[in-house]
Amino acid sequence: MANKTTAEKLATIQEGYTLEGATIELGAAIVDGEIHKEAQVRLPLAMMNRHGLVAGATGTGKTVTLHMMAEQLSTAGVPVFLADIKGDLSGLATAATASEKLTARTEALGQQWQAKNFPVEFLCLGGDGNGVPVRATITSFGPILLSRIMDLNDTQESSLQLVFHFADKNNLELIDLKDLRAVIQFLTSDEGKDELENLGGLSKATAGVILRELVTLEAQGMERFFGEPEFDTAELLRTAPDGRGVISCLELPTLQTKPMLFSTFLMWLLADLFEDLPEAGDLDKPKLVFFLDEAHLLFNGASKAFLEAITTTVRLIRSKGVGIFFVTQTPKDVPADVLGQLANRVQHALRAFTPEDAKALKATVSTFPVSDYDLEKTLTSAGIGEAVVTVMNEKGAPTPVALTRLRAPESVMGPSTDDLVRSTVAASALLVKYGTAVDNLSAFEKLNGNSAAPTGDAAPGLPPVPGSLSVPGNVPGGGSIPSSIPSSQSDVDAEARRIEEEILGRPSSRPAPTPESFPAPSAPAPAPQQDGGMFGDIAGALGGALGGGLKSMVRSMGTQLGRDLLRGVFGTSSRRRR
Repeated sequence: MANKTTAEKLATIQEGYTLEGATIELGAAIVDGEIHKEAQVRLPLAMMNRHGLVAGATGTGKTVTLHMMAEQLSTAGVPVFLADIKGDLSGLATAATASEKLTARTEALGQQWQAKNFPVEFLCLGGDGNGVPVRATITSFGPILLSRIMDLNDTQESSLQLVFHFADKNNLELIDLKDLRAVIQFLTSDEGKDELENLGGLSKATAGVILRELVTLEAQGMERFFGEPEFDTAELLRTAPDGRGVISCLELPTLQTKPMLFSTFLMWLLADLFEDLPEAGDLDKPKLVFFLDEAHLLFNGASKAFLEAITTTVRLIRSKGVGIFFVTQTPKDVPADVLGQLANRVQHALRAFTPEDAKALKATVSTFPVSDYDLEKTLTSAGIGEAVVTVMNEKGAPTPVALTRLRAPESVMGPSTDDLVRSTVAASALLVKYGTAVDNLSAFEKLNGNSAAPTGDAAPGLPPVPGSLSVPGNVPGGGSIPSSIPSSQSDVDAEARRIEEEILGRPSSRPAPTPESFPAPSAPAPAPQQDGGMFGDIAGALGGALGGGLKSMVRSMGTQLGRDLLRGVFGTSSRRRR
């Protein structure tokens, strides 16, 4: 290292970052204290689904780095999702203004700077802030992620999974917190004690703990984040009419009071994408790049199940064309199994004011390839807007380590005006779809014998309420609630087609039913008492059309087919009313 000349070091960097395909331009290399604009440092666009890490101490420029990367991704037609924690990223919607200082910086980097604004969609969790509300139903959020928000231990998390299993099995839709509370109250009541005993691993005491935690969530105002219409994560994959990728900017004005909710909700978005997107293989550019800011919040105190689910998601979502960049202070904030999946590294300056800082510095240096830099010295002396970079090249090998003066964003490095944000939200097509909360028939109404609360007109395009084609069924433990049994042969046949498609993994071979092909329905037969409920009827319909073997298989799979197999790696469910 000491024997290399400046020219030799430059040649190494230039050769390592000479790439054939489209790239994200990061900046110019700094060698021996001088900026060399002839040595451009860049990241292959096709490799951004190999994930990455943007790290550094507070105030070193991490937010500006992801701002600059988001601009270039949008220009390349790649949608971006990022969380606006400090309120600075709304500036993406406003073109920046040139200045002498800015011009001097960009000229030194060889950057052809031009003021631009970008297509931004402003989102907010449950209406908490300026943006289109993002909501999720309890059932699709799943027990593992919900346990994370409620800070449950492993035993309580397992018990919550049993509650979800009970609700799934008995067609009790868990839409919001009051639905889950109603199910747990039923299980802990005299009426539901037999069902509680049947669940085996769920004790009344543990159910009571979960119930108290739910009440705490409601007292903190978190019920706003759970409900309908549920946000369709496919909205994150949109492009603007001019071909640029839409930047979905999630505003988080109350992060300090709800940090666990923020991080867990982001993992729900990722898990939902993971379940819905098809395998894509290697693409010329990713379908979406996801920036997870304050990533340490994901992992602090996380359960083993939660960490395993994150690791699995990060490892496998790459093949679906999604790149994830974790933004945090040090690589130590990220578990080793996850860190090993992050091929692209942008490391801003670290501080070594304490023995713990010094330990973190040494650990960070050990994660970089051998280089021509004294990384301990470089990482403690790098200025604001400078970072040590190494990424994966187009052949899948790491590029040379390069201290880099990073490019300047072309939009405002700060918030846009409130008027601009409000007008952008008001003009959004998503506001029509997600702006008005609805309260459909679900577990709370079924267990209490009530009809759904009036909510006005639902947002356009929402499917009908589940259970609207229903006849009375039996409530676990007594009483009467609507079940989801289809009300006519045509409804059964339609449901049979859907189940057949889920079993066989291809479009159903059954002809689509027409109203004329069935006689007027007669009086409904008594509800079947054997295990299977709706699936017993569906099994009969499928058995007649496809043979007794499939009929037997459907009956035996029953609940598993309709529920467990539709729950993903986080216990999330893709069954939605959209």
